[in-house]
Amino acid sequence: MEEKKQKNIAILYSDAKREYFPTEEQYISEAEVHERAKTLVPYFEKLGYGVEILPGNEGLPSLLQNQTKFDFVLNLVDSVQGKEHLSATIPALLELLNINYIGTGMLGLAINSNKFLTKKLLEQAGVPLPRYQLFTTPNDPLDTKIKFPLIAKLNEVHGSVAIDQNSVSENEAQLRAHLKELIRVYKQPVLVEEFIVGKELTAYILEGATRKVYIAEKVFRDSKEKYKIATFDAVWHDINSYDYGRVDGNGILESYVRASFDILKMDDYAKFDVRQDESGRYYFIDCNANPAFGVDCAVGNVLKLHGVDFDEVIRRLVVNVLKEQNNIS
Repeated sequence: MEEKKQKNIAILYSDAKREYFPTEEQYISEAEVHERAKTLVPYFEKLGYGVEILPGNEGLPSLLQNQTKFDFVLNLVDSVQGKEHLSATIPALLELLNINYIGTGMLGLAINSNKFLTKKLLEQAGVPLPRYQLFTTPNDPLDTKIKFPLIAKLNEVHGSVAIDQNSVSENEAQLRAHLKELIRVYKQPVLVEEFIVGKELTAYILEGATRKVYIAEKVFRDSKEKYKIATFDAVWHDINSYDYGRVDGNGILESYVRASFDILKMDDYAKFDVRQDESGRYYFIDCNANPAFGVDCAVGNVLKLHGVDFDEVIRRLVVNVLKEQNNIS
C-alpha cells in the first residue's frame, strides 16, 4: 500500500532589517510580519499541512527549489529590501516556479504599491473618492478645487506609517511644511486628499467557495484629538484607541468593494478603508491587497463580528487556492 504523501505549505514573510527603512515607524510596520507568520502555523497544521516559514529575500528562490514540493504558499511579504513595490517580485517568482499561492498576484501588488495609480483606476470606474492630488515636491501648485482640511499620506507605503494628527492640514502653510518633511525623510511622492469628516469603515472581501464582503465601523474611544483617524500609534501601539462595530446589509458599499477588488486585480482577500460623511456618502480612502493577516489583526476582529472564526477564514482561503490549482492542472 502506497504511503500517503505529506501535504506541505510555506508561509513567506518580509525580511525586514532596520537599515532598509528611513524611520523606526516603517521598520516596525514590517518587522512584525515574522512573528505573525508563526502564529498561523497551528491553523494550517489542523488541516494536515506541514509548514515551513521562509523569508522573502534574495535567498528565497533556492529555498523554494530545494524544499519538498509545496502544495501552495501563503504570501505575507509586504516589502523586499525595504521597498513595497518590490513585493510584486514574490508572486512573480512563485509563478515562475509554478507554485500556487494565497494572496494577490504580481500586477495587483504592483498597483497596490502606488496609491495615486490606485485612485486613478478607481476614479475611472466610478468608485467614489475624495478629491486628491499627488505632490512630487513640496512646492507643486495646489489644485484650487481641493478644499481644506487635507490629509497627507505617503504614496508608496501602507500600515499608517507617518500618519498622526499633523497629517491633517487646515491651511496651505501647514500643508507645505508637512510635505517638505515627508518628502525629505521618505524620498517619495505624497498623496494629498480632502479629509472627510464622519465615520470610518473597514470592509474586507474574502474569497472561498463564494466571495463575501464584511464591514465594520472603527469606533474611536473618547479622545481629545480633533481628528478621528487611525494613526500609526493607534494601529501599532495603543490597541485601545478604537474598537470595531459590526455593520450589516450595505448593498451599495458592498458593490463598490467588489468592483474595486476586481479593478485593482486583487486576489483571495483584501481590505478597503472608507469614510462616510454626515449625508451618508462613501469615499474610498485606502485599498490594501494582502493586508495584515492574523487572528489578532483587523481581519480576524472584523470577521469575528460577523460570526466567522479564524479557522473558517483559513479554510476558505485553502479551498480557494486548491480550486484554482485544480482549474489550472
